[in-house]
Amino acid sequence: MAHLHSRYSLPSILLIDAAACLGMGVGLVALAGPLAGLMALPAPLLFWAGAILFPVAAYMAAVALWLPGNAPAVMLVILGNVLWVVASLALLAGVVAPNALGVAFLLGQAAFVAVMARLEQLALRAANPRGQEV
Repeated sequence: MAHLHSRYSLPSILLIDAAACLGMGVGLVALAGPLAGLMALPAPLLFWAGAILFPVAAYMAAVALWLPGNAPAVMLVILGNVLWVVASLALLAGVVAPNALGVAFLLGQAAFVAVMARLEQLALRAANPRGQEV
């Protein structure tokens, strides 16, 4: 993974994350009902999780385009991603009772978000001109 982040700039990684958030948001909002039936997850949970992703995607895109060197702004993105992973895993601790497809969905999207957070952290560290630990 350390090599992968060196191929892409921090703004590129942030834009990929923003696009993923936007795509997931559209999918969850538009298909909350059918997805709820397929995965045995509550439709309101899927809908509102998707709706939350729209401003998140806008913030990530703004940071990528206008504040890519701003460590606090990027760290907020990373923190948000980490919290998303924690919340996704917490759902599996008895908050919801998804079927096997729902479990796979929750684990898969949490894994993707965790990878994005790590790539952003590595890219931020690489972009830090003073070499300070981030």
